[in-house]
Amino acid sequence: MKAKMKPLAAATLLFVLGAPLAQAKVSAEEAARLGGPELTPMGAERAGNADGTIPEWTGSMVGAPDGSHYQTGTVHPNPYANEKPLFVITAQNMAQYAEKLTDGQKALFEKYPDTFRMPVYPSHRDGGLAPQVYANIKQNAVSAELEPDGSGVMNAYGAAPFPIPQSGIEVLWNHNLHYSAFREYAFYTGAAVYPNGQIAYDKVEYDIASFYHDPQIERSGFDGMQASFMMNQLAPARQKGEILLGHTFINPMANPQQVWQYIPGTRRVRRAPNVAYDTPQGAGGIRGVDEDRLYNGSPDRFDWKLLGKQEIYIPYNAYELDDPSLTYEELLPPGHINPEHTRFELHRVWVIEGNLREGSRHIYGKRRLYIDEDSWAAVLADNYDARGALWRTAMQHFIYAYDLQGFHARVAVYHDLISGMYSAQRLINEENQKPVVNTGRREENFYTAANLRKMGNR
Repeated sequence: MKAKMKPLAAATLLFVLGAPLAQAKVSAEEAARLGGPELTPMGAERAGNADGTIPEWTGSMVGAPDGSHYQTGTVHPNPYANEKPLFVITAQNMAQYAEKLTDGQKALFEKYPDTFRMPVYPSHRDGGLAPQVYANIKQNAVSAELEPDGSGVMNAYGAAPFPIPQSGIEVLWNHNLHYSAFREYAFYTGAAVYPNGQIAYDKVEYDIASFYHDPQIERSGFDGMQASFMMNQLAPARQKGEILLGHTFINPMANPQQVWQYIPGTRRVRRAPNVAYDTPQGAGGIRGVDEDRLYNGSPDRFDWKLLGKQEIYIPYNAYELDDPSLTYEELLPPGHINPEHTRFELHRVWVIEGNLREGSRHIYGKRRLYIDEDSWAAVLADNYDARGALWRTAMQHFIYAYDLQGFHARVAVYHDLISGMYSAQRLINEENQKPVVNTGRREENFYTAANLRKMGNR
């Protein structure tokens, strides 16, 4: 059964179906709808759905819930810990819910009919953001513009640039630049899980600064550098001591990602010019660099169209996946992560599709992304080969993070539907140090090649 998409306005359809790229900013009158009775401050529909299975947005929880005493660097307590699943979707009853499932979810039920399932819980839309984030997105609505070819963004800062989008490329940029931490420091484990149950682990010390989201940087002082990162490889043993330094930009065609690498065997720092697009990365190598958080980086190798909005069961409020009492072996059986610890909710998502441009090279011929209307973050991705066959599917589990006062990417799972292998990333269950978010800032010279050289030689 074909899933139903919410129809788009006629003007939007013209834009999607091939009209030339135009100014993306909207009028002051349009922007005034943000935060009003129709739209939330982020541009989502404020109302719930007709049958009440998606609630009205409230945004009432800003920061930690009362009485939680949460501190950054510890596990986020689950505000919905007492809830039970409303129902569980299985291979046997999948047809009953088919209109609200993606091709990738259906494929997982078909491949693992005896073990894969989706527990569906009550939906929540109470996660609120800080007032300055709402102010930034409202300003973006009237100032942000696409570069003429859609490859970058101008005059945007601090949050999604196009809260009232008119095209697929605008929705994609909303995902790429959605509100997230201005500083994140963590020890993350990745795992490649093979069909025979064997698990290969990697581990990184992860340090990133997002200047686009830093409240201490004025909009007028933002220079276009989106973020800097330093990734120190701690495992496996053959890669221990390798360090990556990188800078990313909100106009990646004019300013391509810059990456440097330190290799312990040579004790030298070298520029790594080809770490982008479908370069394999992470445990098992079944995702590309541009699949971090399901999509990131330049959109230039695909033509993007907006398919509409749809109600989908998506991974949401995934606090249980971080439970420190849960070992990696318990969480990572063959085929897929342990469904006992997953949580799905019904939400509205924007659906966009990218088709490989003629003359461009990529391992995927088509990509479909499902982007949560309340956070502008991609939560599901289906990736197809050059013949149009579904090849890989991915899920990004999210939580509402109290220290961030926003939605934070947690465990990401990438499935290869052909080999039966999957990769789980951003695991923290067995790490003593939990992620620290929006606390402390590095010195200006930390994210530099000169400092990378010092770190490698210490």
